[in-house]
Amino acid sequence: MASGYGVNGGPSRCFPFWQELLSCYVVNTTEFDDSGKAKCAGHMEDYYECLHHRKEAARVKALQAAYRAAEAKKLKENPPNATQIRNLGLLDKEEDTKKVLGSS
Repeated sequence: MASGYGVNGGPSRCFPFWQELLSCYVVNTTEFDDSGKAKCAGHMEDYYECLHHRKEAARVKALQAAYRAAEAKKLKENPPNATQIRNLGLLDKEEDTKKVLGSS
């Protein structure tokens, strides 16, 4: 990971973030005083996000929840009738299938 070599031999996806973090540490800390690490918090956050994708996963989860809520609301407002459900997926009943699934 920090070596700079990825799975296929090229640079790993997070290596540039690691380099930024390391250069921040080198510039802001010394052997005897590491109080400058606080200045590198943004670089550390970027590097961890590249490794673990926690912010991205949280955003995707929120988007999926919003999408599911909108789909449930749409289905509640315009529920399919029993005939449409019985005809779902049958030949020559494509209109009913499109109405139920919302396809155009």
